[in-house]
Amino acid sequence: MTEQEIQTLLVNALETLFEVDPKSITPETNLYEDLEIDSIDAIDLIDHIKRETGHKLQAEDFRNVRTVADVVQAVVKISQKGEE
Repeated sequence: MTEQEIQTLLVNALETLFEVDPKSITPETNLYEDLEIDSIDAIDLIDHIKRETGHKLQAEDFRNVRTVADVVQAVVKISQKGEE
């Protein structure tokens, strides 16, 4: 998946799971401060991304993730590992 595809998937997930207005989401949007996502919500988001991408994502992979761009980069990194 490309970064753009992952970002689109993430924006759609945030809209579906947490009723976030997609227009309010930018790469710099902070999941915790701007969107008020808590740790349980983060697990739901990871699970959703895992189902959509088919990649084996672990909570540890997202430990240092704070922004939308961070999530995109984490998924890109994991997907590249899966292709090796």
